[in-house]
Amino acid sequence: MSLPKISVSDAQARIAQGALLIDIRGPDEFRREYIAGAKNIPLAQLVNTRVGEGHKTVIFHCKTGMRSSANVKELAQTAGCEAFLLDGGIDAWKNANFPVTLNRHQPIELVRQMQIVAGSAVLIGAVLGFAIHPAFFALTGAIGAGLLFSGVSGTCAMLHILKRMPWNHA
Repeated sequence: MSLPKISVSDAQARIAQGALLIDIRGPDEFRREYIAGAKNIPLAQLVNTRVGEGHKTVIFHCKTGMRSSANVKELAQTAGCEAFLLDGGIDAWKNANFPVTLNRHQPIELVRQMQIVAGSAVLIGAVLGFAIHPAFFALTGAIGAGLLFSGVSGTCAMLHILKRMPWNHA
């Protein structure tokens, strides 16, 4: 199954006519920035649902359109009505100068927090390894091993730790 892509201008027109806009990003991403009127249903929660019942049209979107496109079969199965993918996601919406709600009081997305922590640790380990003692290169190796394990296993200990940080609690 496949869903056609829809431009941001065509999507805006359909939304004005009653189409349901569904943001499939995670709740942390949605709380930080969203298109007004969009309903947040993370991709993992869409399984075995019929999100479009009672609607004529559903438009799915994510950040860039990549997540939506990669999961198009699952999205098509959950639509239950005419459905589209927003071409370029919320980034294309913003690039077209359409309004979004940005809540800077919400922390940045967990994945970005993890990238900042991992990148900082690798950089610090490399600088200390060159400047002080080569043993600090072990820090970069440990971060690399952790990221490799996360990719292979589908779990990330650093994300679990970051979720528990006080700034990530509503």
